[in-house]
Amino acid sequence: MKRTSALALTLLSAAAALVPAAAGAQAAAGPGQVCFWTEVGQHGQAWCYGPPGYAEAENGTQRHAYSFDSRVGDTVYAISYTTSGCLYREIRRDDYSENWEWAQKLDGVSDNTMGCERG
Repeated sequence: MKRTSALALTLLSAAAALVPAAAGAQAAAGPGQVCFWTEVGQHGQAWCYGPPGYAEAENGTQRHAYSFDSRVGDTVYAISYTTSGCLYREIRRDDYSENWEWAQKLDGVSDNTMGCERG
């Protein structure tokens, strides 16, 4: 019985290590990251971005990012693709929103405007 319990605890610990820290509702933006949540007030599923480059929003936040918190040292850009191109929204260091007006526009985040128009 003890061997089974020890094995179960080992397997649970290993599985927990595979889940990204930002995947839960309790994720918080760490230094160098901007995090987005699927619900207002930084609740729900979370996804965090850290520069450089471009990354598609994940974990349910694409077109469903109702709040965010940025701890990135420089400005990053929320990117939204449209039928005629793309738009960007500037996100500065320590910028945040508990109820973001771009909630249904976020497709990804980049460290540059990617040639998009201000949106």
